[in-house]
Amino acid sequence: MRKIVISIGGSVLVPNDIDLEYAKKIANFANELHEKYQLCIVAGGGKIARKYIEIARNFGASEIFCDLIGIEATRLNARLLSAIIGKNANIEPPRDFVAALKALNFGKIVVMGGTHPGHSTDAVSALLAEYINADLLINATDVDGIYDKDPRKYKDAILYERLSVEQLVDMIKSQSIGAGKYKLIDILAAKIIQRSKIKTIFLNGRNIENMRNAIQGKEFVGTIVENK
Repeated sequence: MRKIVISIGGSVLVPNDIDLEYAKKIANFANELHEKYQLCIVAGGGKIARKYIEIARNFGASEIFCDLIGIEATRLNARLLSAIIGKNANIEPPRDFVAALKALNFGKIVVMGGTHPGHSTDAVSALLAEYINADLLINATDVDGIYDKDPRKYKDAILYERLSVEQLVDMIKSQSIGAGKYKLIDILAAKIIQRSKIKTIFLNGRNIENMRNAIQGKEFVGTIVENK
């Protein structure tokens, strides 16, 4: 049975507040996928995480302390998503990859958040995909894929249909690594994708039908990261 890891960005799941309608849709989709695939979902922190992190940072909290706050927010989102998915999902978000694999082998949809300070849930997703030997890693974000510049700011931004993992690494080298500040993915996630040669797709997480097409090998809108 094929193994799939989906990283659901906090910007999709919690853009301002909990997007309950979207959460119900992704939960139904997860249950659908569960019939054919072994599935892991890693939830991002979203605005809830950023709000807590910003307040803590303003009071002098260290970046590692802020990271820990963000991790707890991702686990809170993971618990909620597990509850919406229902009996097919694990009740307790795994805190490490050993526990995640154990739940997966027990036939559960694994829903988890962050694990350790210093990297995003995208990195957690890449590490998890490597650990369980996943067939596909999907990065579900709030845009249609990877662009040459921010499509929310520039109307002439160009979507890359294919991008080498080396190009991806080069694009994110200059990004901030502060808590809650990962705009594309962090460098660790890109490096894990590179070394593991995991088939990776970036797409808009809100378009469930498009995600279904990507998983089924049909035509879809997004970016395939090529890893030779």
